[in-house]
Amino acid sequence: MTANIKLYPSGQTVACDSGQTVLEALERSGYALPNNCRAGACGECKVRVRSGEFDQGFVLDMALSQDERAQGYGLMCMAKPLSPELEIEWGTADAKPKLFPPRESQYAVLVDRIARTPRITEFVLRPLGEPMRFWPGQYVLLGDQSRGVPVRSYSLANAPRPDGELRLQVTRVDAGEADTPAGRTSRWLHDEVQLGQQLRFSGPHGTFIGDPAVDTPVLCLAAGSGLAPILSLAEAALRRGYARPVTLMFSAREAADLYDQGLMHYWQARYPNFRYLPTLTRAQQEGVAQGRIPQILGQHFPDLSQHSVFIAGTTGFVDDCVAAARALGAPAGQIHTEGFFAQA
Repeated sequence: MTANIKLYPSGQTVACDSGQTVLEALERSGYALPNNCRAGACGECKVRVRSGEFDQGFVLDMALSQDERAQGYGLMCMAKPLSPELEIEWGTADAKPKLFPPRESQYAVLVDRIARTPRITEFVLRPLGEPMRFWPGQYVLLGDQSRGVPVRSYSLANAPRPDGELRLQVTRVDAGEADTPAGRTSRWLHDEVQLGQQLRFSGPHGTFIGDPAVDTPVLCLAAGSGLAPILSLAEAALRRGYARPVTLMFSAREAADLYDQGLMHYWQARYPNFRYLPTLTRAQQEGVAQGRIPQILGQHFPDLSQHSVFIAGTTGFVDDCVAAARALGAPAGQIHTEGFFAQA
């Protein structure tokens, strides 16, 4: 029996084939319902079912309590429709993802720090409380005002995970380069924060998540630590089986500034629809394109009229890439941007 999954409040419907879970049906139609374990153990895909019958399957009480079941909630990674229509609460009136409310004063421990380039370090945080629910592409606010360290926004470089791990990729800004709050916070993270230290943050924030229901080829453009939110978006899309072509163009100055190349090559080997195109602006390397992305974009993508474009980096990089993408036909409504700038 084929059932219809109706999304409230948008009224959009998705076909669910016999034997298919609600999560599988939603993902096949491009709806990125949050999920992690896909086995009824983490509770990430929990939604309220407004009407209709479904087989919940075996799930753990810690992921879906008896009280939640009585209130109509279900875990969509295991739920299979039993009635012709199943109406669930998902998204907003225009069928876009509903943002999770940000939480203040969350605490995490710095469990690792990884040098990605001479200037960029990846900070790995594990939460002390309930894991933060977020959409790929969002960011957290982090700082220590009691020590005169301004609160600064940092994009999350990973998709959501069952243990709530958060990865931040931070560019160190030296005092002589820019005497800004962003520079002060970056130096605090690089020079003062130690492994095992507790950090307070808030989040999730931001709307750099696009529309997961769009069924178009995806082009991601990033420079420097602007790669972080792009990694989060790409990881989530590939992990949930996004079938359309996904291309990531990454701009760096020198070869040493090209990071996460191992991950990029793994994705290319694991996902046939993923392509990685690095480019250098101040050096040459065999097999790597040379030049700024806005200037060479047309050589690789002469027509972007059918693409969704995600751009992250400094505001100057973002502005130039937006202009280049628009000149190549990218519709304004399918260009999504995250510009990094000095914040007071």
